[in-house]
Amino acid sequence: MIENQSDNIDNEENDVSSQDNSPEDASSSKDQIIENEESLSQKTEAINTEELKNTISNNDARLEQLEKEHETLKNQYVRISADFDNFRKRQSRDQDDLKIQLVSKSLTAILPIVDNFERARQQLKPESEEAQALHRSYQGLYKQLVEVLKQQGVAPMRVVGQQFDPNLHEAVLKEPSEELKEDFIIEELQRGYHLEGKVLRHALVKVSMGPGKQNSQEEVEKDTVERDNDSEEISSEDV
Repeated sequence: MIENQSDNIDNEENDVSSQDNSPEDASSSKDQIIENEESLSQKTEAINTEELKNTISNNDARLEQLEKEHETLKNQYVRISADFDNFRKRQSRDQDDLKIQLVSKSLTAILPIVDNFERARQQLKPESEEAQALHRSYQGLYKQLVEVLKQQGVAPMRVVGQQFDPNLHEAVLKEPSEELKEDFIIEELQRGYHLEGKVLRHALVKVSMGPGKQNSQEEVEKDTVERDNDSEEISSEDV
């Protein structure tokens, strides 16, 4: 009986002991779970941070590539726009040049008629009333023709007393002049014309050789003849 009671006491102590150990084990398990969760959270955060860095790096690379493509397309657009603008200007210039060429061709064919009108005006000296009336009619036609030329942009050159310019004038004759220096225009033989600032027809002119040029030229010719004669005499003596 006593032994049974002793056994019961031991069992109770063991139960009490087992009850005392159970809360500690639960606390340890809870701490382990918390540590595992914190570790998992840290790993997850590290993974997310790494992915975010990769994403940002990829976005930066993509942005840089897009900026380069944008710059390339912008440069292409600027070049194409400049080429088109140059093409448009060239086309406009070519059209203007073609228009001037066509107008020049037509007006050049009319200029000899103007020359004939001017020659006739200088030569005719009407005396009778009928001749004067005819002359006035003739002058009216001439003025109308000149007005048409002005409307087309044609302007006559004024060359007498000007220095000779091969871009504007064509020298037909040269003669000495006491009034004008060398290479200055003495007389206009055929009038020249401008069209919109360009030469429509060169002026035919007589150009000054300067004062005393005729005498000096004769002396040069005389010296040349004398030298030729001297050489002939020497040759005959040698023979």
